[in-house]
Amino acid sequence: MSASTVPAGIQTEAKASWLPLIVVVLTQIQASFAVNALTVSMGGITADLDTPATTIGTAITAGTFAMAAFILLGAKIGAKFGTRRVFQIAVVIHGVAMALVALSVSPAMLFIAQAASGAVIALIAPALTVFIASNFRGAQQGQAIGFLAAAIPAAGVLALLIAGTFASTIGWRYSFALVAALAVVNLLLSFKLKSVPAHPDLKIDWVGAMIAAVTIILLSFGFSGLGSWGIWVATASAPFSILGVSPAPILIILGIIGGQLFFSWLRKGKAEGAPRIFDLDVLKTGAERAVTLCMAIMLFVGTAANFLIPLYIQVVQGRSSFETSIAIIPYTLSIFIASTVVANLYKRFTPRQLARFGFVVVALGLIILALTIRNEWEQAFVVIGLITLGLGQGSIVALVFNTLLSSAPKRLAGDVGAWRGLVHNLSGSVGIAVATVFAVGLLSSMVLTGVSTNPELTEELTSQVNLYDINFVSNDHLDEVLAGTDATQAQVDAAVALNEESRLRSLNLSLLALAALALLAIIPAGRMPGRMSGELPEDIDAPVASEPVGSGSGGPVGSGGSAGSTATDD
Repeated sequence: MSASTVPAGIQTEAKASWLPLIVVVLTQIQASFAVNALTVSMGGITADLDTPATTIGTAITAGTFAMAAFILLGAKIGAKFGTRRVFQIAVVIHGVAMALVALSVSPAMLFIAQAASGAVIALIAPALTVFIASNFRGAQQGQAIGFLAAAIPAAGVLALLIAGTFASTIGWRYSFALVAALAVVNLLLSFKLKSVPAHPDLKIDWVGAMIAAVTIILLSFGFSGLGSWGIWVATASAPFSILGVSPAPILIILGIIGGQLFFSWLRKGKAEGAPRIFDLDVLKTGAERAVTLCMAIMLFVGTAANFLIPLYIQVVQGRSSFETSIAIIPYTLSIFIASTVVANLYKRFTPRQLARFGFVVVALGLIILALTIRNEWEQAFVVIGLITLGLGQGSIVALVFNTLLSSAPKRLAGDVGAWRGLVHNLSGSVGIAVATVFAVGLLSSMVLTGVSTNPELTEELTSQVNLYDINFVSNDHLDEVLAGTDATQAQVDAAVALNEESRLRSLNLSLLALAALALLAIIPAGRMPGRMSGELPEDIDAPVASEPVGSGSGGPVGSGGSAGSTATDD
């Protein structure tokens, strides 16, 4: 960048309105709050609709999978019909879906509304990235991305405080009525956003979209089923089995094959100049692939920790879901703070330096937690560990997204946003699944070892308990199980002591394993860019010279032609 262009860039950044960011943050809160509110309101929903809690979990899963499956297609739909117009339609549909959740009279109505809301988020998520890319530059763009990343934990805190209060006072339905009202606000504010060029001649790669959707669904269901369906041998809860093999690894293998087919299809389309559902130029360099890997590792570690920490609070300490949510507020707030302030470091340190340091901070937080968690929550070091973990996690999530977006031309902003959402959901699904399998596996091993070496726990007693279906349970639940046996009080005390020790040790080791993975992430972090590019290239309306116009390679901004031939999305 020449000296003459620097002042202009600074002036543009200083004059940029924050209104687009307000719309972006409020819309992200709208989407994230809705999912968190379902979890917080689970008790009221199950009682009101007379349905088991698993129905709520299925509804959440359906929405998440629908979003992940169609997010790449969502980016191209925005490009073809106009980002702002598609965004407005999606916000309205999401608001209507939330109103239907609030008015639900049956589990089926709730399920359909939640699945529809997840599907339209596939249209919203890429648009948020396009709005940031189109309106902000340099440091201001980094700050905007930080606020977008921070909106997710902020929505979690708001859902806890607002939805939790509503669920225990005026009723759970008002939480979703509030989301529907927020959708109206976001729709009205969106008319103040400047138009982004639409490309009606853009051809959509429907084959690639279907390959991607099927692949994502296979991987999501496969990893999600590892714990309940079995890692290899099918359990009784598996929906089907092939020669006794669990469907989980079968779906994962098919998903991996589908992923290979997807990228082969993209490379073939690029060679032939055909439309493509995703532009591989987003991952063109080794540095960009390293950024994606760092993003995936951080989201894997963060989601796994988000699973293990509530597991510790609820099972080990016996706290309620609401108490659990309150207890992790320091962790959530630290993610929010780090996401918003890390942009201030972009001018002083490179992404490579920040990522390496961030992963060290994440590992440090996990190590502090692993070494200090006990049966009492009120330990200062536990809270310090949570805050440390949150600071590292929030800074890395915002950093990798900003780095990936800054290294791509504006025409690929929608692809970057879609890729971010895709990695986020897949890494989250894998993180929870692997953390569950790893922690439960450690617990089973420790319990079996403890039973074999404890003289109080005789073969006569253990034969009355299914030791092949061990999971994290509270002491009260274990007492209920042992009450159905002929165990003496001494044997009950020995079993409870073994359960307490095994639970803590398995959680300790699981957190240490995540810390080790965070430290290993320093390796790909070392391949991230060594300097900040400052801002996106100025090619909002310029097609790629080496590719035909309308090939589908471009994102929502400027991918289908020149400024003179594009339509605007009014």
